[in-house]
Amino acid sequence: MCNYCGCRDFPLIGRLSAEHDEIANAAGELRRAVLAGTDDRLAALDALLSLLLPHTATEETGLFVELREEGSLAEAVDKLCAEHDDIHGVLGAVDRTAPDWPAVLAALDRLHRHIDNEEHGLFPAAVIALPIPAWDRITAMAEADPATS
Repeated sequence: MCNYCGCRDFPLIGRLSAEHDEIANAAGELRRAVLAGTDDRLAALDALLSLLLPHTATEETGLFVELREEGSLAEAVDKLCAEHDDIHGVLGAVDRTAPDWPAVLAALDRLHRHIDNEEHGLFPAAVIALPIPAWDRITAMAEADPATS
């Protein structure tokens, strides 16, 4: 993860980046379980989803709303939201009686690229694009919502 631009000094970005670390670790656990064919593959999938779903909700209802309103990064936000839908669609729809593990592994590859794009592209750009009042709004909203803390 990025540590060079200072965007993690913004409380919401710092929190989302820390969550990216946790999500990446859970994705790695799932990948290892799938590749090894262990019995804990579905538990590892559930652990990843339990981190991923609230994280993307925080992004989409806070940071992404402000970025769309600001306008300069709206296209990038739309692409990232489509990636959220794609990744959630694959991981959330796994047939528990006959899982398509190759599709899960491909979704994990896309998740890795997605996180990289947010960390090294969107987050630093958001710090530059959004005015301080926007950061005040999304930080206050994230702090007030216990589901996103």
